[in-house]
Amino acid sequence: MFRLLGDPTRVRILYALLEAGELCVCDIAAVVDTNETKVSQAMRLLRSAGAVRNRRDGRNVFYRLDDVHVRMLLDLSREHLAHTVAEN
Repeated sequence: MFRLLGDPTRVRILYALLEAGELCVCDIAAVVDTNETKVSQAMRLLRSAGAVRNRRDGRNVFYRLDDVHVRMLLDLSREHLAHTVAEN
């Protein structure tokens, strides 16, 4: 899981899902300012790691964070970064 968080695009995707709740690939690409192919590849890795889950609605696939543990990890990471910046 921590290795997945080493990629800035994947982290931005996770935070976008944290804020929005649920997004499709095209919306994720717009929010994180990257292309849909890169988002799809990231979602495949995140889904196989158990960080996100998906649901299909016709031709669209919507993604959301898998559970409260992923949310807690992101919240703690954000809190730690804010704490580190405040100290410096």
